[in-house]
Amino acid sequence: MIETPAIDDARAAAIRDRLGGRSVVFIGLMGAGKTAIGRLVAKALDIPFFDSDHEIEEASRLTIPELFELYGEPEFRALEQRVISRLLHEGARIVSTGGGAYMNAETRRSIADHAASIWLKADIDTLMARVAKKQNRPLLKTADPRATMQKLMDARYPVYAGADITVITREESRETIAGEVIDMLDAWLAAHPAETKEETA
Repeated sequence: MIETPAIDDARAAAIRDRLGGRSVVFIGLMGAGKTAIGRLVAKALDIPFFDSDHEIEEASRLTIPELFELYGEPEFRALEQRVISRLLHEGARIVSTGGGAYMNAETRRSIADHAASIWLKADIDTLMARVAKKQNRPLLKTADPRATMQKLMDARYPVYAGADITVITREESRETIAGEVIDMLDAWLAAHPAETKEETA
């Protein structure tokens, strides 16, 4: 069983208070650990966790690969944008998003207005080692998955760099990475009170 990062109740309560109703949204490529780390952070801070891909599958009653096959990526991204926007309008929560979600300008605006964004950044070797364990990655169903991943990194990393916080995810324990996320979120919130975020929304 994976333990959550060590954080006392008072500190968790202080972080929730400083969020002021805002959410925390994890962005990054497939394999970065958004769902795994997001769940640990949510548990440590006692904030509800949601995975946007899971919510999309629940809403459509189809899997992500089925959605891609039946409707194509543009329609999937439109649905993804609507689901994420809904999640961010329902109060403070921890949300993990699909790798392409942050590439949508409307989604980026929703996140900027209603959340703190955290990019889990990983190198290609780390990502490929992780995604090799799963078969539900429609964008990697190509003759050369590593080259495809590199193209995704080249296209997306400059956009991901606009996130509020960047945390390097690597071959450390999930608990360690989640602890680093909480520390960096805590520091970011101290410098970005909820009123400031709302006034600039």
